[in-house]
Amino acid sequence: MTEPLDIPAIDWRRVSPKYVVVDVVGYIIFALIVLAPAALIAYFTEQVWIWIGAGALAVIFLLTIVLTPRRVKSIGYQLREDDLLFRRGIMFQRFVSVPYGRMQLVDINRGPLARALGLSELKFVTAAAASGVVIPGLPEQDAEELRDKLVSLAESRRAGL
Repeated sequence: MTEPLDIPAIDWRRVSPKYVVVDVVGYIIFALIVLAPAALIAYFTEQVWIWIGAGALAVIFLLTIVLTPRRVKSIGYQLREDDLLFRRGIMFQRFVSVPYGRMQLVDINRGPLARALGLSELKFVTAAAASGVVIPGLPEQDAEELRDKLVSLAESRRAGL
């Protein structure tokens, strides 16, 4: 049997609160892409069930947008001695531990809105496809410093194998 994951309650580094704007704008754009055609189809076909479906989707999008600040606040990471621990989620929490020696690629991505707000997304790739981790909403300088630190830690740990 394996030992339980030792997760200290403190020292979580959180993403920037500006990331809420990026996430909300993304959901609004997606909602418009989904709901506008549904509303047009419902209007021209005069089918009530399409309006009901579009209304239900609108409520789901609205609830998602309302919960976005709390969900963004739940995203965090810790740099531990042997690994990076990442967490996210409110109701369904996800914890991922990525050993430094297993990191193969550390990538920085910046979308147009995130770039305008000075934010970046840090992505780690390992040999296991399921353990890919993406930390969104990091300030650009923090993302670059974290990338450099993780690359040097990964190289030193791989050299020790």
